[in-house]
Amino acid sequence: MDFVEFFNEQYHLIVTVIAVLLYPLLRKTTKKLLLKAIKGKADPHREYRAELLLNIILAIVMLCLVLVFWGIELRGLLVLGSSIFAMLGVALFAAWSLLSNLTAFLLMFIQNDCRVGFWVRVIDGANFLEGRIIEMGLMNVVLEHVDGHKVIYPNNIFVTRPVMVLKNPPTATKVPTIKRILGPKK
Repeated sequence: MDFVEFFNEQYHLIVTVIAVLLYPLLRKTTKKLLLKAIKGKADPHREYRAELLLNIILAIVMLCLVLVFWGIELRGLLVLGSSIFAMLGVALFAAWSLLSNLTAFLLMFIQNDCRVGFWVRVIDGANFLEGRIIEMGLMNVVLEHVDGHKVIYPNNIFVTRPVMVLKNPPTATKVPTIKRILGPKK
């Protein structure tokens, strides 16, 4: 009977301790799932950033579960849940939000069709941009043009535009020669 009384009095603390003990195990499990989801090799820096983002999401979920056991009202959690869904909606559908760039980073990381060192052509309507991917960050992709110019492209636009992975580097753009029409000949 003493154990049952102790459990009834201290179940908040017991559930919190169980959650704290399960957190490292869940982190290892999510890391294994992340590595399994990657197709081919990935840059260790990109892998670290994606793992960090997933760990933050896992910590938020675990914190919400512990708060339920500590007696936070269901109404409060519904407000929290609706806020999270609103943030996810902004992350997935808003064109220029920070969350959409982070979400696009995770999509690019898991998809892994474009890697650092690949030559790509980003098609935007009638225009296009060609370059070699030199960095894939949380917020943007840095392309180096054939002429040496660096172009910083936001992740959410990089994901929503058609991207061609080129087999060979493109040729350098030719500088047009300016013919002198007026004036004396030299």
